[in-house]
Amino acid sequence: MTKFTRFLKDESGATAIEYGLIASLIALAIITGATKLGTTLSTTFNYVATQMTTG
Repeated sequence: MTKFTRFLKDESGATAIEYGLIASLIALAIITGATKLGTTLSTTFNYVATQMTTG
């Protein structure tokens, strides 16, 4: 019973899980931002290319 009580009070794994969640949220934000930036750059380059060939 003592080992079970000690196991329930142990919070060392909780910190690792919290850091993992924070890292995954940061990675998600970076991926979302990079995707949006890539789409914007693609649109801009397509516009410039069109203007150069027709103008």
